[in-house]
Amino acid sequence: MADPHIETVFVQIRGKVQGVGFRMATVRRAHMLGATGWVQNAADGSVEALVQGTPDQVDQMLEWLGRGPPGALVREVTSRREFIDKRYGSFQQL
Repeated sequence: MADPHIETVFVQIRGKVQGVGFRMATVRRAHMLGATGWVQNAADGSVEALVQGTPDQVDQMLEWLGRGPPGALVREVTSRREFIDKRYGSFQQL
């Protein structure tokens, strides 16, 4: 049975977010916080991420994704809760 204390959120980050080390920095931040999931560049120039963790881990990741690493310029972040049974064992760059 799925852990009720684990949330899964799909996030799309728009702005100057490709070519600035965004994905690598996102992986580092997720590892630091203990969140799992993935991050990838999207064809439209945005970055997409699936963040899984406790509500606190997810909140901290969302807050960080709203800023990004130095060099990034985040203009818009959209997120939606996902209800999936899959559990990720780590956080990786796709």
